[in-house]
Amino acid sequence: MKRLLLLLLITSRVSAQDTAYIPCTEMPALITFFQADHDALDRFYFVEYSPERGRRYQELCKTYLAKLEALDFDALPVGCRVDYLLFRRNLLEEIHRYDEQAVAFSALHEHWFPFADTLYALEKARRRGAKPDSRQVAADFYYMSRHIGVLRAQLSSAALDVKSIRAAREIISGLQYAAGSVFKFYNAYDPDFSWWVPMPYHQLDSALGVYSTAFDQKLRAANLQKDSSGIVGDPIGRDEIVRQLRGEFIDYSPEELIDIANKEYAWCEVEMRKASKEMGFGDDWKAALEKVKNTYVPPGDQPTAMMDLYNQSIAFLKSHDLVTIPPLADETWRMAMMSPQQQRYTPFFYGGEEFAIAYPTNTMDFDDRMMAMRGNNPHFSRATVHHELIAGHYLQQFSEEHYKTYRHYGTPFWTEGWALYWERLLWSLDFPASPEDRVGMLFWRMHRCARIIFSLNYHMGKWTPQQCIDFLVDKVGHERANAEGEVRRSFVGGYSPLYQVAYMIGGLEFEALKRELVDSGRMSYRAYHDAVLHENSMPVEMVRAILLGLKLPKDYQTSWRFYRAPAAP
Repeated sequence: MKRLLLLLLITSRVSAQDTAYIPCTEMPALITFFQADHDALDRFYFVEYSPERGRRYQELCKTYLAKLEALDFDALPVGCRVDYLLFRRNLLEEIHRYDEQAVAFSALHEHWFPFADTLYALEKARRRGAKPDSRQVAADFYYMSRHIGVLRAQLSSAALDVKSIRAAREIISGLQYAAGSVFKFYNAYDPDFSWWVPMPYHQLDSALGVYSTAFDQKLRAANLQKDSSGIVGDPIGRDEIVRQLRGEFIDYSPEELIDIANKEYAWCEVEMRKASKEMGFGDDWKAALEKVKNTYVPPGDQPTAMMDLYNQSIAFLKSHDLVTIPPLADETWRMAMMSPQQQRYTPFFYGGEEFAIAYPTNTMDFDDRMMAMRGNNPHFSRATVHHELIAGHYLQQFSEEHYKTYRHYGTPFWTEGWALYWERLLWSLDFPASPEDRVGMLFWRMHRCARIIFSLNYHMGKWTPQQCIDFLVDKVGHERANAEGEVRRSFVGGYSPLYQVAYMIGGLEFEALKRELVDSGRMSYRAYHDAVLHENSMPVEMVRAILLGLKLPKDYQTSWRFYRAPAAP
């Protein structure tokens, strides 16, 4: 009944509104049903890395692949063909991910986690309230703790790669959660359980925590043999980079992307020298950069400075009629201040609905305070306030919550590419008001070029994290602490391996699409920008297919060669 009501609701929306909102009924309904089913599994199979969880998600994905195959693809309109292709991609990617987890678990299970099946079985029975044999549970927990002690002693001499160590840590986290779930459910409710189990449970929880720490230490030790930065990442290798690029509909090799970044960087250097000459520093653009860094505002004044830059960017967007700005979006973003710990990973501000500012606090030492202020001066920030808020991330978020909300294709090439595109567009429309502004905006553009170069070289196994840090300091002019924070964020901050590539490459994609639609006279700036936002997040090549009305075939593979090198100076 619930699914029938949902389908009726979707159908009524289509009949009541323009089909630009929901382009057909089949794909929105199928994706909405899948997400509801997936959420139900999330709530029931919540122990990460358990084989049961992986198998169940794969079964769900295969069920929906069959439902997709039953649709008449050729009868779908353009927007729903895109939905079909992207939904199928997502299903296949999830199956692939759980295949990898199963392989990793199988490789570790017999030797390092022989007790896991017992814990998984206890947690599974707990979900439906089965009466436990409390004495047996206590014995199981006690002997697991002792066995973990033996295994931990063997760990230092074991040969394990980084991927296996990371998988082991995730398995341990899931096992701790499973044991805790059992304990919290029965303890204090079941008298027999409460007499037998508390002490063995706490011993097991502690043993698992120490076990996880031992894997952490092994990971750090392996890294320190190669690199002095203390940053422990997980290079994925060239083949996996290529596979992921295809999944993002990027028809370029890693080497081609690095070449694009070098060409864009060379253009930036030429423009930096122009601005440097205007500032009286000749070709020494790094000296000009030093002067710009020292324009920082005093401690306590950064929020006011950022608000002033926001007002300037909003006025510029409106005066050029570049995009529709919903009054509620303008009204509802807010500021926050980052902690010193956050600034170790995010040395510059980040945005969206919450605009988080990186600036010194009274607990930071002198060098860190100065680097935070110098790295967040107003001229640097001129390029990024609109990136984080409007027309960048917050306008994206606001639009995602209002248009085609059934689409769940989140990709950094859309998210970060769009925000970077606005930096490039506002540059081309003369938003920087002085050579100092241009230096600030060029610093960030150079930084996005550098992100492609250092992240791809790292993931192909060619560079260490320390080499990446040195590269940002030498080639872009970063403060060293900020460069360390940027590299740490890139490799251990929870970002996908292609995330840092996505800024510049996604921006170049949106720029290429702008040439096709705006520069050609087919759409105004405002119409183009509104149209992109109304399609919701997806690979930019798929946005292009929708806006150009391209009826992609069912077996479509990426083929868009969007890059155009900057004109020679």
